[in-house]
Amino acid sequence: MTPERNHIAIVGAGLAGALLAILLARKGWRVDVYEKRGDPRVRGYAGGRSINLALAERGRHALQQAGAEAAVMAHAVMMRGRMVHFTDGSQQLQRYGRDDSEVIWSVHRGDLNITLLDLAERAGAAVHFDRRLDSIDFDARRARFVDDRDDSACEVTFRTLVGADGAGSALRAAMQRETDLGERVETLDHSYKELEIPPTPDGGFRIEPNALHIWPRGDYMCIALPNDERTFTVTLFMPNHGSPGFDTVRTPADARALFARDFADALPLIPDLEADWARNPAGTLATLYLDRWHLDDRAVLIGDAAHAMVPFHGQGMNCAFEDCVALADRLEAEASPAEAFAAFAAERRPNAAAIQHMALENYREMRDRVDDADYLLQRQLELELQQRHPDRFVPHYAMVSFMHIPYAVALERSNLQHDILERATRGIRDPADVDRAALDADVRRQLPPLQEGAPP
Repeated sequence: MTPERNHIAIVGAGLAGALLAILLARKGWRVDVYEKRGDPRVRGYAGGRSINLALAERGRHALQQAGAEAAVMAHAVMMRGRMVHFTDGSQQLQRYGRDDSEVIWSVHRGDLNITLLDLAERAGAAVHFDRRLDSIDFDARRARFVDDRDDSACEVTFRTLVGADGAGSALRAAMQRETDLGERVETLDHSYKELEIPPTPDGGFRIEPNALHIWPRGDYMCIALPNDERTFTVTLFMPNHGSPGFDTVRTPADARALFARDFADALPLIPDLEADWARNPAGTLATLYLDRWHLDDRAVLIGDAAHAMVPFHGQGMNCAFEDCVALADRLEAEASPAEAFAAFAAERRPNAAAIQHMALENYREMRDRVDDADYLLQRQLELELQQRHPDRFVPHYAMVSFMHIPYAVALERSNLQHDILERATRGIRDPADVDRAALDADVRRQLPPLQEGAPP
């Protein structure tokens, strides 16, 4: 039996798969979603290791399209900026935006996934759990799924498949066997460990809740993001080799010694540090690049399955959510799935590449620059220029997190703005010594007015 034209099968019921299911079901598509894990609403969320998620304007916009924003925001925690913890124990809040209208939100991956699954089923999508993609016959358009609890299998006929099954995508592997996708994986020589700051004895937050806390230490760093249950998820990012590195900081005792030396103000906040260290394995960090995201009209990839990135700009989920909206819109606008997939890939690939690049760049900034004098001077000038030229000079973070302009546009303008600030501050330490007139002229000469709907 050949599925009808408006039937689509999604592999993966994580964040992107569930959101895409909502969007398509609301547009009248018949949607089947196949997920290798069990239903988290029955067994509890088992999503594996995850750095806390930062929800920005791009992601909120996608949730609005799916009618999901209110349910998600009810459990989100606002983060106004980076709370930088210096080596001397002092702290400084570096705001992300101008005021509380420009913030990001910390969300719990498991809670978000469950909310989206509920809404997907309510919209009419059918979600099939314990269905691991085992093999695909693309010519016959048949996919085989296996239930790993008892090794039972089922075969389904599909018209088209969407791979929303993450960085280790089984659908991508099957497509790669069918045709060369140009897959390249660049592994960062750094890994991460997750720890936890628990609530206070009376159930409150132990540190400022409305901030992303960061302990920058050059080649390594700690961050802490707040959770709705008054905990913080702490993540240590460190080289795989070196001093310190995961090859030298091996045992829970080694970890305590590292924190006592380099994160002294964080150590008392993590009473179960040794137990957390022993229990949580180190996670790897990598960027996935593909030359092709689709196989004619039979399969297409979205989110991490197409463009996994390192987490240092907090945009992985937001980018995936943008993918979902773009794909749903293209499927409605184009005459055939093949045309929709080609148009979707042409639109999104340059923007995915741009945010992948910016995520890698942001790691250096977070661990090595946020406490530098030259960075702080440029940040001060950036805010001044935003005040004086609001239509031309929009700080990098604002373009990425508070606007909907294509990531590629944000990257291009960020590079121009960085060059402007570099020229203005070369050899200067005192803000009073900056030639404001020359700086203003440089802005007007280099930066045309920025429109929200700027083309990629």
